[in-house]
Amino acid sequence: GKTDDLHAVINYVIPNYDAVYLVGFSLGGNLILKYNGDGLFPLSSKIKASVAISVPVDLKGSSISLQRNENTLYNWRFLRTLSKKMYLKHRQFPKELDIKPLKMIKNLTDFDEYFTSKINGFKNAQDYYFKASSKQFLPNISKPTLLINAMDDPFLSQSCFPVNESKNNLNFHLMIPKYGGHVGFISKGDFYWSENQILKFIDRY
Repeated sequence: GKTDDLHAVINYVIPNYDAVYLVGFSLGGNLILKYNGDGLFPLSSKIKASVAISVPVDLKGSSISLQRNENTLYNWRFLRTLSKKMYLKHRQFPKELDIKPLKMIKNLTDFDEYFTSKINGFKNAQDYYFKASSKQFLPNISKPTLLINAMDDPFLSQSCFPVNESKNNLNFHLMIPKYGGHVGFISKGDFYWSENQILKFIDRY
């Protein structure tokens, strides 16, 4: 949800371009959607369109989905990777980062409760999920934006399919293909199906 980072990058590169198109995947897609709608920063007129792929627009719902039995492997892999990062950060900042809570972590919600939220200035995991989720900002999107979320994406809850938001905002378009998993829209040929959809959409603008 840290849209100030994205805004800084865009401002840095935008003088070199006549048009800019934003494309984000998973949490990167959440960042782009939030940037388009949260109103924290003025959007340059050079930003013509955005596309987001496999996005957990409701972070709380997604965190619950990741705790389902069929997602045990994903949950374990994420926690393993994130725990390693915490140990590395602890070596860099031993006084600032307490890694004792790692012993109590059983799932990603626990990790967000003890680490993600606290390190980034949120009260707790629920505060982080609410403030960083892009779903609440989708009605405010004012530039052409496409979201592609597959029905069989194991990371997404039902709340991550913002059908009503797309019906009520002409600038926000939603595609829900039956298959594709999480950023896995493979197809015959040199490009992923999702890549072709990205190109088709931005070509219109």
